[in-house]
Amino acid sequence: MTMSARLVLIFFAALLSACASRTPPPVKVVRAPVFAPVQSFSPAAEDVLIRALGLVGTPYRWGGNTPDSGFDCSGLIGYVYRDAAGISLPRSTREMIGMQAPSVGQEALQTGDLIFFATNGGSQVSHAGIYVGEGRFVHAPATGGTVKLDSLSKAYWQRAYLSAKRVIEPEHLAHNF
Repeated sequence: MTMSARLVLIFFAALLSACASRTPPPVKVVRAPVFAPVQSFSPAAEDVLIRALGLVGTPYRWGGNTPDSGFDCSGLIGYVYRDAAGISLPRSTREMIGMQAPSVGQEALQTGDLIFFATNGGSQVSHAGIYVGEGRFVHAPATGGTVKLDSLSKAYWQRAYLSAKRVIEPEHLAHNF
């Protein structure tokens, strides 16, 4: 997928997400995150990106793991990876954060990485999403909401951010020669 096509896809998903969500209260951003420059990514990561963005707007449902039933955050991740990349992941965020996969620093995030948050305070994982590039991620946030495209630069997500894992291994990355 070309960079311009990727940007157009992210733009339209953001536009759809913005139309379907409430405006968050204004918050003071403490620091701006640093994101990795655009890099080539694998066909599997591209498929994950397209599938995740295509589910924006699907209703949230606790325990849900299909487009028909709705999704919770881990159900969304499991469905996207199974459907788009043929990868089976653990069901819960706690199991996902504990799985044996390379940890990734926030400054080195790539499309398809799983990102984890402690939204209940403390350091226990309680939420997860799929990084889609350019500081954005897709997730199923809460009861009454829908799957949405969100930004890691929001102060809320910066405070809640725990870590990231790379599920799609680097040896599967496409190379430009």
